[in-house]
Parts: sequence; structure tokens; C-alpha cells
Amino acid sequence: MTDIVDTMQEPLEQAGKSTINSRVALFVAITATFMALCNVKDGNIVQAMEQAQAHSIDSWSYFQAKSTKESIVENTLEEIKLENAPGKTDVIKKYEAQIARYEKEKAEIKAQAEGYQKQYDEINLFDDQFDMTEALLTIAIAMFGITSLTQKRWLLYFAGAVSGIGIILGLTAFMKISLHSDLVSKILG
Repeated sequence: MTDIVDTMQEPLEQAGKSTINSRVALFVAITATFMALCNVKDGNIVQAMEQAQAHSIDSWSYFQAKSTKESIVENTLEEIKLENAPGKTDVIKKYEAQIARYEKEKAEIKAQAEGYQKQYDEINLFDDQFDMTEALLTIAIAMFGITSLTQKRWLLYFAGAVSGIGIILGLTAFMKISLHSDLVSKILG
């Protein structure tokens, strides 16, 4: 235990004399604040994604119900036609009209469901962007901590670059500009 205290004592004494620590503190404050804002926005995006997905599922269920109703009407119409009884033309026209109505309604419901799926996919793109932002900013904060302990200026610049990339990625997500890396998503996904 004394080895750890001895190892930490010297860097801590020198830390107060270093300008690197004040820069690290500034970068950590900026990075952490921006990360908190991104986290709030990402939470809102996740809620919108859940809503779009629920609407999509509801629409596809409604589409399936219309398909079932249409199938029942088609089967009933076939039975009436097979009976080949006179005076059934009005009934046949009624069922043919129902089938046509179900086809039209299904097309509208399908378009609506596909629209919700597209909305989900578009929102998901920015959710991924905020997730990558959070990952980069978390890494940057950890690197700033190591910089403070090691007093390595190059590490400060590297951590600042990682933080800068994360902030740029987050700002583009806030502005709804797609700056999405499929490669990074595949690696992290």
C-alpha cells in the first residue's frame, strides 16, 4: 500500500505546479458538460424511436387484421360462386366491393407502416451518432485523467483530439447532419 502512496505522491505534488492540470480541468469540464447534453438528447431520441417502433408494429398488426378479413371475404365469395345459385349477384357484388376496399385499406396501412419504419431508421442513425459521441467523450475524459497523472503534453493533445472528434460528432447529431460511420457501428454493434 505504501508503494502506491509513494508512487502517487510525487505526481500529485508536481501537479499543482503544472499548467497541464488547469488545461485538463478545463477540457474535462467542457467534455463532461457536452456529454451530459448529448445524453439528454439521446434519451429523447430513444423515446422517439420507441414510439415510431410501436406505431410500426401497430400498423403491421392492423395490416394483418385487414388481410385476415379480406381472406375470409374471399373464401365466402368463392363459396357463393360455387353454389351458382340465381339471385346471388347482389351478394357477390357486395363481397367483391369489400375485397376491393380491403385491398385499398391494406395498401394505405402498408405505406403508413413503412413510413414509421423509415422514421425509426432515420432516428436510429442519430441515436448511433450520439452513442459514438458518448463513447469518444468517455474515452477522452479517461485520457485526461491519465494526462493529469503523467503530465505528458502529447497525451493532453491526443485526448483533446478525441474529445474534439466526439464534440463534432455530437454537434452534427444535434443539427441532424448525418456523420455516421458504419465501420465504427459494426465494430461496436
